[in-house]
This record gives sequence, C-alpha cells and structure tokens, in this order.
Amino acid sequence: MVARARAAGVGTMVTICTRLSEFDRVRAIAGRFADVYCSVGVHPHDAEAEGQRDPARLIALADDDKVIGIGETGLDYYYDNSPRAAQRESFRAHIAAARATGLPLIVHSRDADADTVEILEEAAGEGTYPGVIHCFTGGRALAEAALGLGLYISLSGIVTFKTAEALRAIARDLPLDRLLVETDAPYLAPAPKRGKTNEPAFVAHTARYLAELRGLAADELARVTSENFFRLFAKAAPAQRS
Repeated sequence: MVARARAAGVGTMVTICTRLSEFDRVRAIAGRFADVYCSVGVHPHDAEAEGQRDPARLIALADDDKVIGIGETGLDYYYDNSPRAAQRESFRAHIAAARATGLPLIVHSRDADADTVEILEEAAGEGTYPGVIHCFTGGRALAEAALGLGLYISLSGIVTFKTAEALRAIARDLPLDRLLVETDAPYLAPAPKRGKTNEPAFVAHTARYLAELRGLAADELARVTSENFFRLFAKAAPAQRS
C-alpha cells in the first residue's frame, strides 16, 4: 500500500489514531516507513470508553518524533456512539494538548457544526492552536469560523461524489493557502474508485478533481497542498518533502 502511494506521487502520509488503546499499533506502522507519520487521539465515537478529561496523557504520547498531530477528535452527532457531553469533554482536552504541544489539532465534525464552532472559539480565548477540519462536510459557517481561527480545511473523496454539490460550492471558495486533500482511508474512495477500499494512492484522484474544480493545473494544486501540509504539520521531517 505504501509502495502504491509512492508510485502515485504521494510523498508523505499520516496514519491517524482514533483510540489510545491502539496507539502502539499506529505508532509501529509509522515507525516502519520514513515517509509515514502518525497522530495521537480519541475519535468522538470512542469518547465514552477512552475519552480524555485532561490533556496529560495526550501530551506525553505526543513526545515522539513520529507523532505530528493531536486527534482525531471532535464531535459526531450523526451516530452519537458516545454521549455528547463525553465527546465535548474529550474534544476540549485534545485542544488543550494541541495548544501545549504546538501540534495541529485534527478535528472531526459531523452534524455538529454549531457546537464545534462554539468549542473551537471558546478554546481560542485561552490561547491559539493550529489545526485542521479533516474530511470537511460541514456548512459554510463552519468553514468560515475555522478559517477565522487560522485553521485549515481538508477535503476527501466526498468532493468528487455526484451528491456533493453543496460541498463543491464551498470548496471553490476556500483560500488556497488553507487547503488540504486527504483520503480518510479506508473510507470514501473518490471517483473513479467508488466502492473500493480507499488507500493513500487514491488521494491523487481527489487532487486532480479539485484542481479542475479550482481551475488549476494538477501539479500546481499538488505543490500548494504539499506546502500547506508541511506548514501545518511542521514536525514532519523536511527531508521527506516531495
């Protein structure tokens, strides 16, 4: 899978932690490859079982050369797999860890735009922190609030779906210096790979689609999003840039 990603022109990858109980396995994957990094965090689905009440453990685990982000964290009111209060508490702990470490916060937000904005803005009052709304599917108000806080917006294969015209309307207007592309593998494979298990190589399809949507050459979008990645995930080794 890593070889296929490299062949597709993907120079650096991040494998995302969603449960602290799985962090050692996630870190081991990153440790096998010079061009793969990882994050540390608890997905909102698992906030009841593994959610953090304070940032201490996240901060400790982030003290590793391969950990370049905090999360995935945030709010998911679509599935409500964990109580909303537990999701919000854990989200706040992750934000505090991002502020303390300087590592970017990786935010999941689904059907929770208003509460996501409220918590992000409330936390900004205690001090700035870097971050990205990953796999963005929210409304324009969430995008504008995130940008206003200095955060980035990351688009997945969803932007290629026929039903995603509202998302494309937002994608057309996002400032290029805050734009990222991602897979969210193994989910959300972009056209023309719909129905397949997603993997890092497929991000090239999303990038080409987005470049056309924005009226850019594919190489230009690749250059811009790569620069944005290393600006945000500054802990990633510069030697791996490509």
